[in-house]
Amino acid sequence: MSLIKIISKDFDINENLTENQLRDAMVDAFAYLVDNDFPKLIQILYKADVDQHKLKELLETTEGKSSAEVIADAYIARQKAKVETWKKYSK
Repeated sequence: MSLIKIISKDFDINENLTENQLRDAMVDAFAYLVDNDFPKLIQILYKADVDQHKLKELLETTEGKSSAEVIADAYIARQKAKVETWKKYSK
């Protein structure tokens, strides 16, 4: 399972994005959710199993990044960890 395939379960994204384009798309998506659909944001983060305490700490301590960037980075990192776990155990 690829990173794009996992993320496309939660978001309608192009499967041919580079990693930087994917991050930009996620930042835009999370910025929209923060402003317009907070319950959906929480649902997506819960479903992705993003650690809420770690995310809260990141949001409070990270400087020079918007909250959408911090959330997107945490979400992508969690999804990458899932991909690595699947690779490790699918052999």
